[in-house]
Amino acid sequence: MTDTAGTARQLPRGRHGLPREQVIASQRERILDAMAETMAIAGYVGTSVAAVLKRAGVSRETFYEQFRSKEDCFAAAYERAVERLVDRIAEASEPAAENGTSETKLDRMERLLDAYFEGLIEDPAYARLYLVEVYAVGSDALTRRAQLQDSFVAVIAEVLDAHTEEQRFACQTFAAAVSAMVTARMAAADLEGLRGLCAPLLDMIRRSGELYGYAMVHEVRA
Repeated sequence: MTDTAGTARQLPRGRHGLPREQVIASQRERILDAMAETMAIAGYVGTSVAAVLKRAGVSRETFYEQFRSKEDCFAAAYERAVERLVDRIAEASEPAAENGTSETKLDRMERLLDAYFEGLIEDPAYARLYLVEVYAVGSDALTRRAQLQDSFVAVIAEVLDAHTEEQRFACQTFAAAVSAMVTARMAAADLEGLRGLCAPLLDMIRRSGELYGYAMVHEVRA
């Protein structure tokens, strides 16, 4: 299996002269990457702390200096995955800087979806952790997942000019449908199928009229 996008490299053995803070940060990164990569193979239930330690190249003492349990380590890896994806989506959903060309709302929506899908494709171990393995962990993780879904809905609603209660509900159903389709493809390791979702989703929005918001109506009139 290939490394995740952010896999931390093991520090050189022996005396390396690095500050303790840097050593701890490197160890933490390796443990989080190892958690995601091991779960991508064995699933959350089948992943043991011992397997994570072996992949990360750290001692049990080092692990428990930073995490209370496997679930605590999962929570930290989950937050890391979320932070990467949210930052990527937030940057992509911002209006383009003035460069002499006009940008439509659909252009912004395309950038948003591209950022979402490519973020998952480029970091499949963390994507699986975020989308699939979260369901095996417990209610706290699922609550956090629902909160993030709400944030995604808010971004979609802003881009598509959703103002009415009906439009916001439509954006919720759109986000839920995207999540379900993406989760199914990640569970099957179908990255090409994941990439292929973007175009038909955009076409559906293009033909939606004011279902999701007023953006498409305004663009047609313009």
